Amino acid sequence: MTYLRNLVATICYFMLAASAQAYEAGYPGYAQKPGLTLGGGSAGVPPPGIYMFDQFATYQASLYGPGAPIINGSRTTNHVAGASTGFLFVPGWTFLGATYDAVVVLAASMGDVGAPVNVNPAGIKNPYIVPAELSWKLGDSGVFVKTGIGVRIPIGSIQGPAGLSNVGYPWWTFQPELVVSYLKDGWNLTANMFFELNTKNTLTDYKTGDMFHAEFTAAKKIDKWTVGPVAYYAAQVTGDTSSAFYKYAINTNKYELWAAGLLVGYDFGPVALNVWALNEFSAQASGGTSGLPGLDSAKITKGYSAFAQLSYRLWAPEEAAALPKRPQFSK
Repeated sequence: MTYLRNLVATICYFMLAASAQAYEAGYPGYAQKPGLTLGGGSAGVPPPGIYMFDQFATYQASLYGPGAPIINGSRTTNHVAGASTGFLFVPGWTFLGATYDAVVVLAASMGDVGAPVNVNPAGIKNPYIVPAELSWKLGDSGVFVKTGIGVRIPIGSIQGPAGLSNVGYPWWTFQPELVVSYLKDGWNLTANMFFELNTKNTLTDYKTGDMFHAEFTAAKKIDKWTVGPVAYYAAQVTGDTSSAFYKYAINTNKYELWAAGLLVGYDFGPVALNVWALNEFSAQASGGTSGLPGLDSAKITKGYSAFAQLSYRLWAPEEAAALPKRPQFSK
């Protein structure tokens, strides 16, 4: 029995290998932290201009699930801190009756995973680009519908034999989205739904399964204050596909996360600040392959997240029009 326990512990260790979760070792299970879009995001589009936003996030969690190790009565911990800067471009164009915009986001993060993994990755995440979003306003109903597709480019901090020893990862992720909002009388009722569709790891040929996110906001603006509940659901919806690099061992390791919390915001005029926090009240994982019959290695983190976002406009067409014109000279 001692040998069997040691063997199980060894298998769990190598399946964790530099990750607080499973899938391909080193990948957190999703490209975008659930809850990230809840800081005032909606299907609406602001007036033409160039906008900028700065986001900050922290995640304090522990491993849960049938494969989560418990050492001396304690669960393996996972802490993450990140910051990102994004740009929203609204040129004033319309297409098929919709307003066009584009987004670019650059981010960095650092984290630590406790025993038995004991790693501290830190670096630049894969940049996120949305070349086109289209937003339709449905008359005077207050309802807006937005759709688009983003892509995460594999040029972040990619290290290690499998390319997963840091916070970048060596594959492309495509994110088609559908956002529906009611924006009227100070209300922001938004449902933001998107997929993460992963290509194969270019170093290992392993393909992590696709993810689905749904994020919900029900906020009310009162004078300069905004307050309301927020929630999210995140899940892996397709299984992984292994490769010869891992001798075709596989972690389908599907999971589901539910979280709820509160958003509070204040409009300073030139700058808007939103702060929101959520607690993951449900986390389930299944389908992990341990190599031993009857044992499930599936695991996922469960904890709480806190976010802050500053948003402001960098440039507007009316500002350019207000500049004095150069004198005209002629012979």
